[in-house]
Amino acid sequence: MPNIQDYVLWRGDLPLERVPLCDVDALLLSYLSYMPYDHIAGDAFDEGISLRDAAQKLLEVNERDKTPLAYNVREDRKLLAALMESARFRDIRLVGYVNKVDPEQEEQFAAVTVELGDGSLYLSFRGTDDTIAGWKEDFLLGCQPEVPAQKKAVAYVKAVAAQYPRRKLMLGGHSKGGNLAVYGGVFVPLAIQRRISAVWSNDGPGFYGAVLETPQHARLEGRVHSIVPKSSVVGMLLEHEESYTVVDSDQVGLWQHDGFSWKVLGTGFVTLREVSRQGRRNDLALKEWVRRLPVDQREKFVDGLFEVLTASGATTLTDLKEDGFRAAGAMVRAMKDMEKDTRDALFNAIATLFRSNIQAAVEEAREEARSEGSPLRKLTELTEKIVGKE
Repeated sequence: MPNIQDYVLWRGDLPLERVPLCDVDALLLSYLSYMPYDHIAGDAFDEGISLRDAAQKLLEVNERDKTPLAYNVREDRKLLAALMESARFRDIRLVGYVNKVDPEQEEQFAAVTVELGDGSLYLSFRGTDDTIAGWKEDFLLGCQPEVPAQKKAVAYVKAVAAQYPRRKLMLGGHSKGGNLAVYGGVFVPLAIQRRISAVWSNDGPGFYGAVLETPQHARLEGRVHSIVPKSSVVGMLLEHEESYTVVDSDQVGLWQHDGFSWKVLGTGFVTLREVSRQGRRNDLALKEWVRRLPVDQREKFVDGLFEVLTASGATTLTDLKEDGFRAAGAMVRAMKDMEKDTRDALFNAIATLFRSNIQAAVEEAREEARSEGSPLRKLTELTEKIVGKE
């Protein structure tokens, strides 16, 4: 099934000024914030750099230094190559790039502003990257009324609005970037908020506390496009907008979080009426688990979890993967020293996610077996009748 890369190849000859932005475009622009523009795009709001030139430099640096791009080097290279050749995207300009990772402050924040060529701006907020600090900040979303990256998101929207006082603003991000886009749009002054035409949260987690009940959120809610895959885990965490679009994915469970897996048809995503049964189970199970833990226990749990993950000296998830044996030994020793309540909470959280992932995979296989044209359909129906499920 076609994905966002196929969309670029098919839709790339239609400039944005001729055909307006759609949900697939918004995901692509959100994905751009994952790219490492350090020494390529500056933090100034000047003429910036075209996506074509930025992509060329990213590809050259990746080839020369073997540095990572965003998620998947092979897919990232193919997507960048397609974007830099497309009339729709190659001439958009990147300005105001910021990238800050501070493990001591448990903070990871990155964003870039995209000048679309039609007078409007798209503020793209990076989701969780490979740093352990970034993932810890994600977990702290469930413990604290405001995390450092959310404060920086508000400040970033204000800075862009001040630099471009008459431009229409659009905000978006994937994963934690979606949360930051919504938060940044909610808590800016009313005069700026009125200039925001749309906000996209692509499988972004929700919010701690009563953010959704504030008058600031109520003013923006009708312009928020919340998009989740059918068995979403990340995007259903915490309290989120009740109105959301469900898209189909060719992956299962947690792997549906990857926007490359979202199915595209024509000018939009393949949408479904609702999340899968397993997606609803995930939502209820994870919310119930979070609610059972008092706030002080949540923070102790997060501190304990990331104390374990960094016990080997690792600072990124790649470090953990590449030095798995040493990291595993250090983590086991760290867990032995934890308080029993924290250790039990950690095991319960891992078990919840593991079970939901396995159940999602089984459900996907069953749905595929029962689909029209599947050679396993009759056998599946017969088996379910025999065991009394129908």
